[in-house]
Amino acid sequence: MSRLLLILLCAATSALAGNNWRELAPLPDAHGFAGSFAGVSNSSLIVAGGANFPDAPPWEGGRKTWHDSVFILERPDGEWRQAGKLPGARGYGVSVTIPEGLLCIGGSDAERHHADCFLLTWKSGALESRAYPPLPLPLAEMTGALLGRTVHVVGGIRQPGATSADNLHLMLDLDSLERGWRHEKFPGAARILAVSAVHKEAFFVMSGASLAPDAEGKPVRTYLRDAWRYHPKSGWEKTADMPRAAVAAPSPAPASGASHFLVIGGDDGSRVGFQPPAAHPGFPRSILAYDTLTRTWAEHGEMPAEWPAPVTATTVDWEGNVVIPSGEIRPATRTPDVLAMTPSAVKSAFGLLNWTVVAVYLGGMIAVGVWFMKREESGTTDSYF
Repeated sequence: MSRLLLILLCAATSALAGNNWRELAPLPDAHGFAGSFAGVSNSSLIVAGGANFPDAPPWEGGRKTWHDSVFILERPDGEWRQAGKLPGARGYGVSVTIPEGLLCIGGSDAERHHADCFLLTWKSGALESRAYPPLPLPLAEMTGALLGRTVHVVGGIRQPGATSADNLHLMLDLDSLERGWRHEKFPGAARILAVSAVHKEAFFVMSGASLAPDAEGKPVRTYLRDAWRYHPKSGWEKTADMPRAAVAAPSPAPASGASHFLVIGGDDGSRVGFQPPAAHPGFPRSILAYDTLTRTWAEHGEMPAEWPAPVTATTVDWEGNVVIPSGEIRPATRTPDVLAMTPSAVKSAFGLLNWTVVAVYLGGMIAVGVWFMKREESGTTDSYF
């Protein structure tokens, strides 16, 4: 019967409500950015920093440029405006919205990776920045999210061109900043560009890519599908592997209802080395739903065809929407588009169908128990079950 329950609940996962998408005003940059910081301060959406190729793609001699611009959107139907500058050009760190503002963690510029962290706040029409405890080492291309009052960060690389990733799990208690970042070993493979999620009392890390040197000493990626769950009381445990890799998918993966979170797109590695690169068709648009009750994955539709799926982008919960501002839509190509899922995309999935399944299961167990009791009373039992 437990096997039947699992099968029925997995089927119920596919009954999640369809996602509804719309566009907000595009960022005021013709190219858009990858690896930007993004979050909320005082009900306003902030997008800051990131990198692009403003002149030409690398296969035509173009160079990646990091940026320090900060943009503000004060309401979903409004227009963006430039609000100031970061302490320096920066991208590919971790963004975490906390009650105090947008926490920007680590990241890189054209020369090196950084350990410093800073908080951005938008108050009375002015941008403010203040230092937070730095990471114990410089990191970029890691993943992270807020669980309760603790910021969690996993993975990343320490310097440009690194041929191995880090497998540290870093934690910052926002109520004990004087203690700085605590750290322990992440039990999975060291990785970059993983996806994180927070659901109820657990922090999840999944996919990403491990690194190793090739014959010329250049980094080569191995695309990962494993997924891990962390609970502050019990620590780390491995959970179900993903159906496919989702490297650099928008992160954190947004919650959907009482028991699911969604991994939107991501690079599955199927188009690595695509030629010619200018004709790259983009990244997968399919959406994966993870059920935290049954610990199973299921397909959950696709992004609309009119919008290419972005990677190396941050998701932001804002004004009842899940917002994905900008991102990379194919190698060396960014988009200024800002996408949002409406509330119907994140409504509870553990509804009538799921509870009906549970009721049927429990009723069946009771019926089987009664049947066995009657069989025992009559003195006839089967020799197997």
